[in-house]
Amino acid sequence: MTRHLFLCAFALLVSVSLSAQKQKKADPLVFTPQWTAQAQFAGYYVAKEKGFYDEEGVDVVIVHPNATQSSIDRINSNRSHATTLQLTQAIQIVAEGIPLVNLLQTSMNNALVIVSRREKNPMEQKGAKVAVWQAGFSQLAEAVVKELDLDYQWIPAASSVSLFVAGAVDASVAMSYNEYYQILQAGFSVTEECVYRFADHGYNIQEDGLYVTREYYREHKDQADKFARASRRGWEYAALHPEEALDIVMDYVNRNHIATNRIIQELMLQEILKLQLDPDSGERAFMLRPDMVQQASGLMLGCGIIQNPVTINDLSR
Repeated sequence: MTRHLFLCAFALLVSVSLSAQKQKKADPLVFTPQWTAQAQFAGYYVAKEKGFYDEEGVDVVIVHPNATQSSIDRINSNRSHATTLQLTQAIQIVAEGIPLVNLLQTSMNNALVIVSRREKNPMEQKGAKVAVWQAGFSQLAEAVVKELDLDYQWIPAASSVSLFVAGAVDASVAMSYNEYYQILQAGFSVTEECVYRFADHGYNIQEDGLYVTREYYREHKDQADKFARASRRGWEYAALHPEEALDIVMDYVNRNHIATNRIIQELMLQEILKLQLDPDSGERAFMLRPDMVQQASGLMLGCGIIQNPVTINDLSR
């Protein structure tokens, strides 16, 4: 009887232990990229659909932001655990007192441009009306404009292209992989003189990286590291299989009812993958560069966007 009771107790203990393990594994990591579904996030979609997250034992749920709730809102309310941020965004958030950890740096180059609608150099249009995203992402543009004393009138827009197309602004902030192509597809013939590319003028500062709060990382280090490892694998796969990656992107685009087309997404993916190559080594390094963090922090500090410097150590695991 004693042996029978022992075996029953042991079986119950094993059952409870397995149940707890399953429950722990079932706890999802909710990932919200900083914008709606598009090729900018192809590597994460690939990692999800190819089972790379599952192979690491991480249940990743991808939830995109919407008009009423940004990715940062979701992080602050604990509805999401990870997001993508431009380096300047991350620096500003950390400087404001919210510690972050960079899990994976996908961007190695800057894609920000200002496109003029008046057939002239945007940097020669002092006081111009310039469309900029309501959702943010414009810290670098604001810092450089302040540094050059251009006195732009920033015009918030849900989509900077809509105001540009309507002729309501003199110029528009754009990304080389997104709005720039939308402007061209809208029928505008834009000369290089009308496009100011920040990377070509000494401001080649990294952009997208994968972030979690430092508190979340302390409590879920193993899960976060696995998420980062599988995400990197997703991007590496996308670089080797761009057509398959594009198919996956379009599935996400269609599922989320995004107004775009395959041509735009293909151009975006090509540009995103090119921007991931380190300007010095030509390799996909997937890591923050100390020189770019220092430059971004110094520029933002000098222009008053942040009040305290942020170093690479403040962002590292």
